[in-house]
Amino acid sequence: MAAEHEGMDLRLLGPVRAWRDGTEVALGSARCTAVFTVLALHANRPVSREQLVAAVWGDDPPASATGNVYTYVSALRRVLEPGRDRWAAGRTLTSGAGGYCLHVPGAAVDVHRFEALRERSRRHRAADDRRAELAALEAALGLWRGEALTGMPGRYAEAQRLRLTELRLATAERRATLLIELGRHDEAISALRTLATAYPLQENLHAMLMSALHARGRRAEALEVHDRLRDLLRDETGTEPGAALRAVRSRVLDGGPGGAGPAPAAVFVGRTAELRLLLDAVTEVAAGRGGSVWLKGAPGMGKSALLATALRDAAPPGCRIGWGAGDELARRMPLGVLLECFESAMAGDGSREPVRELFAVAADALGGPAPGIVDRAAAVIRRAAAEGPLILVIDDLELADDATLRVWTELHALTGELPLLLVGAGGPAADDRRLAELRAVHPGEVVLSGLAPADAAALVWRTAPRPPEPRILRRLLGDAGGNPCYLRHLAAAPRREPGDPPPAEVTAAVNAHLGPFAEETRQILRAVAFLGAPVGRRAGCTVPEVAAATGRPADEIRRVLAPAHAAGVLGPGPQLVFRHRIVARTLHEGTPTALRVMLHRSFAEKVAAAGGAPDRVLGQLLAGPAPLDPWAGRWLAGHVEELWASAPKPTIAVLQRAHSQYNLDHGTRLELTAWLARLLFLQGRGAVAEAGWAAARATDPALEAEMRWIVAATHDRRGDHAAAADVARLVLSARRAPGPWLDRFRALLSRLPPNRPPGEPAVPRMRRTAGSADPISVIG
Repeated sequence: MAAEHEGMDLRLLGPVRAWRDGTEVALGSARCTAVFTVLALHANRPVSREQLVAAVWGDDPPASATGNVYTYVSALRRVLEPGRDRWAAGRTLTSGAGGYCLHVPGAAVDVHRFEALRERSRRHRAADDRRAELAALEAALGLWRGEALTGMPGRYAEAQRLRLTELRLATAERRATLLIELGRHDEAISALRTLATAYPLQENLHAMLMSALHARGRRAEALEVHDRLRDLLRDETGTEPGAALRAVRSRVLDGGPGGAGPAPAAVFVGRTAELRLLLDAVTEVAAGRGGSVWLKGAPGMGKSALLATALRDAAPPGCRIGWGAGDELARRMPLGVLLECFESAMAGDGSREPVRELFAVAADALGGPAPGIVDRAAAVIRRAAAEGPLILVIDDLELADDATLRVWTELHALTGELPLLLVGAGGPAADDRRLAELRAVHPGEVVLSGLAPADAAALVWRTAPRPPEPRILRRLLGDAGGNPCYLRHLAAAPRREPGDPPPAEVTAAVNAHLGPFAEETRQILRAVAFLGAPVGRRAGCTVPEVAAATGRPADEIRRVLAPAHAAGVLGPGPQLVFRHRIVARTLHEGTPTALRVMLHRSFAEKVAAAGGAPDRVLGQLLAGPAPLDPWAGRWLAGHVEELWASAPKPTIAVLQRAHSQYNLDHGTRLELTAWLARLLFLQGRGAVAEAGWAAARATDPALEAEMRWIVAATHDRRGDHAAAADVARLVLSARRAPGPWLDRFRALLSRLPPNRPPGEPAVPRMRRTAGSADPISVIG
């Protein structure tokens, strides 16, 4: 088989195979091939023996693992360098400092070629060249020959297999989107059918397939795709199709446009001061004066939209503008983000020499930090800026590679002498040490906060398919908290009622914003969402409450949540409160119901055991739709008076739940129902049923008398004096009530008609505080 690349050709996107000068080499056993796979994925970077052992054998390697690595490396050297003398130093597979390094050109490994082609497609997308982007994506997909790392054992191989498979799926999805946008619907339908078969529960793939079929006039087939997926979701997961899929179905049924087409420009409102700042900076650089702007804000605050609105079409004639964006993949290539930005700025330049120079600098940096790299890169951009105004824009700056950040910092010194405008945007990243030098030389930062209420409302009105009702608008604005991303998704989704889960698009956006956090941070944020539901007048929760609920030390909770505070997900202050309520809702309602119930019940008991605030425990008992168990009943009986003082409505709600359930023991249920009757009576609400139920089951004469009194007094309030008199006579004839109660019932009878003026209640109005005294205090 002929090699696709001169020298080595290493293929991991399928069965792991290797060719040397056109001849396939035998890699040996599965473990030996696994060692080779790890080295190939880290090509041109050293891998320690400990890393190899962990990658191949996991957390429990055999005692012989290190010796086996040595044996496998020796075997690989023999097949990769067959002409090497046994005692000569290796050139392809070298050792040193307790590790090994596989030296091959970057293009020799198909995984690296795949990632490079994805990067190329991203540059074409930034330049709005869809045909070139499609060509790059198809070339990337053409490298695959089956499941990545087929048959390779170990958790490391499985993790890499999953990562690469997700990238392959994302690449295939983007290819299908481009085919639809370019009007090649038949090709898109074929590709999407294959993908939908491989990933039968992926709703977005089915939505795209429905759109492509509808665009070709195949309405019935589009609806069949929806119905098959709906039935599969019901059978496999017990769920219904999400909002996005339902919206496509509605479009098909209504006969609306079927093609996906280019995405409409995002509605942009507000940010007047920030827009003016950027436009003024462009005017200045066009006049020969450089500068810099650093936009910062939490995910979804509209940094990218602001940049596009202000700069995409704002550059005057003669100004060159380049765009780049940092991401986790770009951090692997030194100067990768700066190259992307500079290359797009120089795309219209007749000479490609400056770009080639910067590529040469980046190539020299591939082997690790080298002297002069920053100065050489800055010199290339200095010469370009000296020839005319140059604007460089990097989004997600905190995700750029280290070399790009060092050069970006160095370039600030040039803005005072050259027409060079540097515009960076990113998250708060307050704890990112890599940005410390940049922060030291930057004149200031522009922090984007949530949209003002008027601007947020305007964005909703311009995005929603129909004007929202005032109550829905208020709820939507409260959920989004001024975040433009959440506002757009919530406004565009079909109308939802309180209690409905967040739309699928919002859930996807929230998950994407939380994705960069470590798993432990996301788990603690979920606990904050569970604990922070408002009860009474309090929203949010505290670090000690989270520590009690999770069983972790408070200092550890603060450490784990520090990135969320820095990124603006949580607000400042001692209370842990989400800046955007929809994030808490998504974390809470995205948890399966059974697990949600279990967590709320567990958190309630743990917070109570730690001496937490009773209203926090009450919130957990109300939030989980599970019956109150004996522990919850006993706790509630011991804290009902305190809860009534701080949170009357939630207290009544949980008492009503306790009254309607049969899993509590008789005594606890009777006690809680009696309290429910008292509190309803104190609020001036009907308590006849509850008090009557408790009176019929009470064995304590005083409690029975109190409940009968509430029944009689409620009838009297309603003007049903005859019913009130009947209850009083019943108590007096039975003569089971203690003396003080008998006196009160006699007094009630004496005040009932015809012995008092019409309309005047026989029972004095009760004070709200009466419920916190002894049981007979409800009579005043």
